[in-house]
Amino acid sequence: MRIGGIYYRSVWMEGDPAVVKVIDQRKLPFVFEVAELHRAEDAVRAIRDMVVRGAPLIGVTAAYGIYLAGLQSSAGSWCKEIRQAADQLVATRPTAVNLKYAVERMLQEVDCGGSREGTLTRLFNLAAGMAEEEVERCRQIGEHGLRIIRELHEKKNHEVRILTHCNAGWLACVDYGTATAPIYLAHDRGIPVHVWVDETRPRNQGARLTAFELKEHGVPHTVITDNAGGHLMQRGEVDLVLVGSDRTTRTGDVANKIGTYLKALAARDNRIPFYVALPSSSIDFQMERGEDIPIEFRDAGEVEYVEGWNEATREPGRIRVVPEGSGVANPGFDVTPARLVTGLITERGICRASEKGIRTLFQK
Repeated sequence: MRIGGIYYRSVWMEGDPAVVKVIDQRKLPFVFEVAELHRAEDAVRAIRDMVVRGAPLIGVTAAYGIYLAGLQSSAGSWCKEIRQAADQLVATRPTAVNLKYAVERMLQEVDCGGSREGTLTRLFNLAAGMAEEEVERCRQIGEHGLRIIRELHEKKNHEVRILTHCNAGWLACVDYGTATAPIYLAHDRGIPVHVWVDETRPRNQGARLTAFELKEHGVPHTVITDNAGGHLMQRGEVDLVLVGSDRTTRTGDVANKIGTYLKALAARDNRIPFYVALPSSSIDFQMERGEDIPIEFRDAGEVEYVEGWNEATREPGRIRVVPEGSGVANPGFDVTPARLVTGLITERGICRASEKGIRTLFQK
């Protein structure tokens, strides 16, 4: 995708095999800045502090973190250092299954009885390959999800009004995005769309990242408060709800950014299709129940303060919005039961949010 007309991915390497580059998403949309990862510790901080965020991107960044751990390791203890880095990376964000999935895949290439150089070559190739896999998965999600948008346009004969939550765009997914991939393809192929963008408190990934992406791509959109979605649905101004997923169980329960469950309830009450777009790397085939998904509780400061752009100083800043001494709870995700999900849009096609439905696409 593009920023200012220049093509970017959200993680990449160029020239130097010891440097991984990412877009610092904490500073968007006010400042565009590229951060460099030189060591596994840099990847850990980038994931933990949300320099990078979004389940597919977290997984790829962790994969590169394993590679960097091996690259910067000591000759006599390289295998131990790689495994230590793996433990640190997995501990950063517990909800997104892509993280664990990526680290486990990378560790399969670590041969402690073989040569360090051979292992490094395999780690580099696998990390780069995983990035390409996520891009291709998202492109295919876009093609499958495009059918839904096209059918709605043909049925309603007006622009398709889509509500989304958080950021499931190319910034979160290396390229294309999950929930945004069908939107971008529809826009590029002449199907009129308009996106209602939830601000997504407390970190405002919708207002800051999704709106930024859509603006750069020229997609019509409007930012709304998180609680406005139900009102718009009642008024008949939403045709489709399209969100991403950080982890989906094999039975179709979906963990996504906090507030997703409420959108699903409102969509069900107003008979509006609610689809979840996700790559297979976000499906936890080992987990059956949504209530077993670990929910990350984040720092109270994200709720106590609002970050934004200070027009006076022309710099990013933050202000307190919660009285000192008030308690704060900050769960990062909620779980939408499969019964509220119209369907899952994956790289292999669209299926029901159920164990049987998922098995029709992923038999092994």
